[in-house]
Amino acid sequence: MAIRNIVQFGEDILKKECRPVEKFDHKLRQLLDDMQDTLYEANGAGLAAPQVGVLRQICVIDVGDGLVEFINPEILSVEGEQTGAEGCLSLPNEWGVVTRPQKVTVRAQNRKGKWFKTTAEDLFARCICHEVDHLHGTVFTDKASRMLTPEEIEQLQKEQQ
Repeated sequence: MAIRNIVQFGEDILKKECRPVEKFDHKLRQLLDDMQDTLYEANGAGLAAPQVGVLRQICVIDVGDGLVEFINPEILSVEGEQTGAEGCLSLPNEWGVVTRPQKVTVRAQNRKGKWFKTTAEDLFARCICHEVDHLHGTVFTDKASRMLTPEEIEQLQKEQQ
């Protein structure tokens, strides 16, 4: 396992559509393990493969209940709405106000290729939408109604401590 470099905003790869995963092999497992290590090292909630330079439909998320790996994820349904501050490991120290679904149901594969379906709410739903967007070349700034000021970011960071 290894820590990978996180691609920063402005790199072309963050605006590209990712290809589906077709081979569930050792190389995929290594990438997933590296993404997990990178996510935890960066103290993030989610990480998508293009953020580590790989154009594949893969993301990992941990909002405090343990890591969930999503391969070839597809959002099946959305409900409700939540608006709040959102950031990204590829855009350090940048936050914006983004409206996302309150609840999502997603279908994806695990590292062995087995399909599963899960329903997520609140922060988990926000993270799924954020990471799935990455797989389609969209970053949160594309959806933000506005970016937060340095003062608002400072206040947000105080509230999270």
